[in-house]
Amino acid sequence: MNVLTELSSARLVPVVVLDDAADADPLAAALVAGGLPVAEVTFRTAAAEDSIRAMSARGDMLVGAGTVLTAAQVDLAVAAGASYIVSPGLSRAVVERCQEHGVLALPGAVTATEVQAALELGLTTVKFFPAGTSGGAPAIAALAAPFVGVTFVPTGGIGPKNLHEYLAISAVAAVGGSWMVPRATVASGNFAEITRLTAEAVALLSA
Repeated sequence: MNVLTELSSARLVPVVVLDDAADADPLAAALVAGGLPVAEVTFRTAAAEDSIRAMSARGDMLVGAGTVLTAAQVDLAVAAGASYIVSPGLSRAVVERCQEHGVLALPGAVTATEVQAALELGLTTVKFFPAGTSGGAPAIAALAAPFVGVTFVPTGGIGPKNLHEYLAISAVAAVGGSWMVPRATVASGNFAEITRLTAEAVALLSA
């Protein structure tokens, strides 16, 4: 099963911010216990690289790097074990470095021009970010019409109340969200709460 297939199978990707790499392994265990063995670890903190290394070393979950802005960060993330790379925008340098490494690139694209640019780089799946302020589910449905075969992973402003608006669109491969992994809850070490929130989120997928 390839990475995109795994993401599509999960349908929901927890977007994680880790301030301490020591929290990475117990967080991963909490996500797996909650039924969601996947995570996008944002490269916004100094702990990101070591966190990705710890989570990917477990061997029981799919780990990607988010908020990747440069080719150098791609190198660091892949070396740490990231199986896919997510960017807030479309960077040719980032996409091409991902292709050199043979890892999935999910660059941000919210306009027809950006989606077309992604297609020219050989991509068929893009991150739709920030989803909530870029037209939401209706915007994705509108873009999907002319770009047949392109799939989207919307992230930003998505929660339990509007999750199904996005999942109802056939062109949506998966949805990124952070409500099941609150940064403060992770930092406080309350991983039982993370497991509970994750299980609730998974239950929503079949509701």
